[in-house]
Amino acid sequence: MTSPDLLKIAFLGDYLPRKCGIATFTHDLRIAVATESCAECIVVTMDDVDGGYAYDDEVQFQVADQELDEYRSAADFLNFSNVDVISLQHEFGIYGGPCGSHILALLQDVRMPVVTTLHTVLSEPSQTQRAVMMQLIRLSTRLVVMTERSRQTLLNTYSVDSEQVDLIAHGIPEAPETDQSVLKEQFGVENNNVALTFGLLSPGKGIEHVLKAIPEIVAQFPDFIYIVLGATHPSLIRDQGERYRISLERMAKELGVSKHVSFYNRFVELEELTEFIGAADLYITPYLNVEQAVSGTLAYAFGCGQAVISTPYWHAEELLADGRGVLVPFADPAAIAREVIGLLGDDDRRLAMRAKAYELGRSMTWDHVSQMYLDSFNRARDQRTSSSKPLAVRTLDEQPLALPQMQLDHLQHLSDSTGIIQHAIYSIPDHAHGYCTDDNARALILTVLLEEQGKDSPEVRALASRYAAFLNNAFNRDTGRFRNFLGFDRQWMEADGSDDSQGRALWAIGTCVGRSCNAGLVAWAREVFHQALPASERTTSPRTWALAIIGIHEYLRRYSGDRVAAAMSQQLADRLADMYEAIATDEWPWFEKIATYNNAKLSQALITHGRWFDNQRAVDIGLKSLHWLSGIQRSPQGRFRPIGSNGFSPEGEVTAVFDQQAIEAHAMISASIEAFAASKDNFWSEQAHLAFDWFLGRNDLGQPIYDASTGGCFDGLMENQVNENQGAESTLAFLLSLAEMRGLNAMMRVVPNPTH
Repeated sequence: MTSPDLLKIAFLGDYLPRKCGIATFTHDLRIAVATESCAECIVVTMDDVDGGYAYDDEVQFQVADQELDEYRSAADFLNFSNVDVISLQHEFGIYGGPCGSHILALLQDVRMPVVTTLHTVLSEPSQTQRAVMMQLIRLSTRLVVMTERSRQTLLNTYSVDSEQVDLIAHGIPEAPETDQSVLKEQFGVENNNVALTFGLLSPGKGIEHVLKAIPEIVAQFPDFIYIVLGATHPSLIRDQGERYRISLERMAKELGVSKHVSFYNRFVELEELTEFIGAADLYITPYLNVEQAVSGTLAYAFGCGQAVISTPYWHAEELLADGRGVLVPFADPAAIAREVIGLLGDDDRRLAMRAKAYELGRSMTWDHVSQMYLDSFNRARDQRTSSSKPLAVRTLDEQPLALPQMQLDHLQHLSDSTGIIQHAIYSIPDHAHGYCTDDNARALILTVLLEEQGKDSPEVRALASRYAAFLNNAFNRDTGRFRNFLGFDRQWMEADGSDDSQGRALWAIGTCVGRSCNAGLVAWAREVFHQALPASERTTSPRTWALAIIGIHEYLRRYSGDRVAAAMSQQLADRLADMYEAIATDEWPWFEKIATYNNAKLSQALITHGRWFDNQRAVDIGLKSLHWLSGIQRSPQGRFRPIGSNGFSPEGEVTAVFDQQAIEAHAMISASIEAFAASKDNFWSEQAHLAFDWFLGRNDLGQPIYDASTGGCFDGLMENQVNENQGAESTLAFLLSLAEMRGLNAMMRVVPNPTH
């Protein structure tokens, strides 16, 4: 029983009736702790669908997993609910942001200790995964892992103090006594040898390798039945439908083993699951990921005293050691067949294995496991109390500023079956000016960023398809260039578009290749990218070079070894750097004798190229020129003031103040974010926020430039008024800025100790 002053525990993660392993774990852990303690046990859930699920009353707060602001609201709720300790379930994929970084916003704001259960511990994380993990470790009072291998990985890969880590097995329900003959008769398999796999179905489960083993098994045991129990994973259903399950069924038919395989496509409750396990002679986990730190299905089957054949992922290696189960190599049907035949043909060995599993399983039941969690919760509370008093109030300077919600109403209003219309009269689409490649490229980039940030709704996917189709039609494969202007009558108005439209289109298709998970979109973009890339060499505009460089490096996110693309980036970056060094002086550190439009893209391209290729010359020029630009784009009051289009900024002359264009704010935001990523200097995050605040009314007229109700954006700031037309360029400049600022806030949470 926990000490009397541990009165309220919050469990945070996925939760039933959501269909996933962590939802089941969070539910079972919460029930067990509530049973073994006097504490009130509440739940804060992560929702991956609009409106969430039909939760029971213990769920007191819901977080839409992709909405950063809701994580901060959840932290406020927990702080004001007098929660004593948080039990956090961590898996990278269940939280929003890059590698689940949104959860860090909650952890930074809560005042109570946090005990984090790590369901995955990667030994070779990506750079972003490592950064998120290091912050998660720093913000957690204690860490729980379920295998010794995971504990050692924490110590060796992440340099965690062993005193911070608790090793607690995956809990299992108490296994009821069952009569196998009765259960087999219940399922109509009383005369069969039965093997079982259960859990949410997805390609990483390796079911196909068991199917390939069945012909050899049935040659020895003609009565063999393989039961695959479980619904397809909901996220897989959303992305691919039942493609994987259908492929397995077709494979079974092609192998001639259809009568030996049974699929039960549903998410079963505990009582029914127990009956399936009791009816089986063997349990098989053919999973393909060696670093799978824990498997709830394995733990439960093992704890019920089942004979287990498994691939050697981390959890299975430890659980099945010392004769408690059998390990087979990954993706090895012959080994699976050999071990199934061996166990079915040796009753004594199989029964001895089951007895060993059942014996160890008694130490894994939820009543034992919950006591260990309560001990960890109490240690976390004592550590937090003795170490320091938590911060009760966070000032605006200590947290990212709030951002508007992403509203796509006006974007959809401007878009028709052809693409996005260039101009608007007030908020009404202006058909007279038709469409352009520039805007459809920007719009396509936006949809990919939204997909990356978890906003890939059917509406966004439909828009992405429309904008990609526009660029595909705009591309002239004979010349390798994009046409730009298309009339509302669907007739192209020129043979070749501007150099800038060429660079912007390359940026868009490179972004599709580097960031999208839509296989069809990526395949199309990759093909067009290769055909369009050579034309970049023949352009003369420095802004085209800059846009092309940015597009190339988006492409290189996925195909980093492409030497042709890398060489083009180097060539264009050298042109920009040479131009700068030919013109720049101490008083005028710029690329041209006049700073005109979309200026910050020139600096951004060199910073991007320099970061990728470790080219310090490029980075230095990019940062120096951008620092100068940030100075001349600041009003005496410290506000962002983009260079006006009525005269621009010639060397040695007065910089034009009006008209101010949204594209300049977006360019400065993008470049500042790139500069922050390169330097980790908070000066650049502040510049990005200053430029973004221009949209919100922190400008020379003190008037908002964006329409908060629709996400539309006015076409610019004139000397005495706002231009109230809401065309595509300005609207996309705002929406792209908002998406990138969301990304910056996520980056800020995982960058250790940024400088000032």
